Amino acid sequence: MTLYFLVDPTRNLMFTGKGGVGKTSIACASAISLAESGRRVLLVSTDPASNLDEVLETPLESSAAPVENVRGLFAMNVDPEKAAARYRERVLEPYRELLPKSALDSIEEQLSGACTVEIAAFDEFAKLLGDPLATAQFQHVIFDTAPTGHTLRLLKLPAAWSGFIDSNVGGTSCLGPLAGLQAQREKYERTLLSLSDPTRTTVFLVSRPETSALAEADRTSRELSTLGLKNQRLILNGIFCAQSKDPIAAALEKKGREALAQMARRLELLPRTEIPLMAESLIGVDALRRMGQFSLDESVVPVRPTAASLPPAITALIPELLASGKGVIMTMGKGGVGKTTVAAALAVELASRGHRVHLTTTDPAAHLEMALNGQVPGLRVSRIDPAAETRAYIEEVMAEAGRGLDEKGKALLEEDLRSPCTEEIAVFRAFARSVDEGNDGFVVIDTAPTGHTLLLLDAAEAYHREVSRNLNHIPDCVRRLLPQLRDPDFTRIIIVTLPEATPVHEAARLQEDLKRAEIVPFAWIINQSFSSTATLDPVLLKRGDLELAYISEVRDRLSGRVALIPWQADPPVGMDGLGR
Repeated sequence: MTLYFLVDPTRNLMFTGKGGVGKTSIACASAISLAESGRRVLLVSTDPASNLDEVLETPLESSAAPVENVRGLFAMNVDPEKAAARYRERVLEPYRELLPKSALDSIEEQLSGACTVEIAAFDEFAKLLGDPLATAQFQHVIFDTAPTGHTLRLLKLPAAWSGFIDSNVGGTSCLGPLAGLQAQREKYERTLLSLSDPTRTTVFLVSRPETSALAEADRTSRELSTLGLKNQRLILNGIFCAQSKDPIAAALEKKGREALAQMARRLELLPRTEIPLMAESLIGVDALRRMGQFSLDESVVPVRPTAASLPPAITALIPELLASGKGVIMTMGKGGVGKTTVAAALAVELASRGHRVHLTTTDPAAHLEMALNGQVPGLRVSRIDPAAETRAYIEEVMAEAGRGLDEKGKALLEEDLRSPCTEEIAVFRAFARSVDEGNDGFVVIDTAPTGHTLLLLDAAEAYHREVSRNLNHIPDCVRRLLPQLRDPDFTRIIIVTLPEATPVHEAARLQEDLKRAEIVPFAWIINQSFSSTATLDPVLLKRGDLELAYISEVRDRLSGRVALIPWQADPPVGMDGLGR
């Protein structure tokens, strides 16, 4: 059986969904299938934390490169930092002979913020969709997109920036001279037109048979529809049918059935493809071909590990986390690895021991309420709301920087604050406030997926520059932020991963990025492990066997502190589930 959703495909195929649902694997399998049917195909990743090259086992750059052993298939990563550098140069180049150095320096300063990285990445994305010449040599363009929250933000940018251009008469923004952006407007409009044309673009909502993933797919479907992207299909990945009667296999199958039974009506009405849970690691062209055929490699005979060869349980980390009696605990990692569940479990444990705990999230998807399923004594839960934080920041800037300005001056200031990057600044300030609360008790922060988190941390210097343009002071919590994040006695970063190639290697890259920022992670937690369960199911046994290499890699090469959480037969929801 093959990927029948590729029968009579549109030119543009976009795969999106919650982190960890298998977007990259399915996008790659689709690209291979189309290329091997005789088409020329371009596969593009817009994820800031892309692992496309690892899955294809082909080194990739920011321009199209042929994929080894697949004739007609080319792939590329949209590198946000390189895209931002090219964008800055393109904006600055026309003015180098016209403006003094001080003016050029001012423009470059304005182009150094996190939102410039985002718009530059979108600019590359728009070129592939809105410029016919950019992909004229390909019959299909396949997009492996970032986790959902980032993707939706990316797709909303054309309307956001078009509105900003329409209303801004001052001539400058955080993107520099608006003349440079105005020239891109036609391309952005063509991009939206291409995305919303059902004869040209299909959006595949990728999910797993899990409640949170399906809820996010439903939310994504609704938001994409409001943007005009209505040609949608649903791909359910990882459908499991037990081949034994052991409790773990039965619970996994039941969990999937129950989640699908509660699926939103909107998703039920979409054309659907179901892909079974694969026992093998989907790395390399041969494995991806088998995924496209829904077949398995039966050559590996699983070996059950001994308990002594596996890392200890998460409880081994608690004494050190409690030692100082206060501070910040942050969970980080690839989307879909269980950061929210781990953060909630740690927060509940600390609160149950009598500590005052604040659990908060910077993740736009915000699944904390679902994990906690009710109030917990001693635990305060909050979410950094971008809309509310932006309103508060704008009011503060207008009250302070707008004081004494005439009507024209206030109008120009209001225009500047309508820039979409104002939200980045507002959210960053709220993040700094949360970290600062660690001086008075425990703060557990469930961070967004990797790419967004790094943008947030990288924004410190850009934040200082941006705020200094509008306010006379920088909040003390922001001044203290980087020193606090770098203090291992104050901030303990826990990297959460799954015992699989992509989550482990992406987490390793995250750890290196953090170390370059002089931030050293406290520990790693390997979540949802089948190797530490008593399952007898052949598919789950094989998955557990494949886990061992990645568990050893984490323990022997990546971290001195490692804990292992078995796959849970009962959902880790509420105090009892999180306690387990």
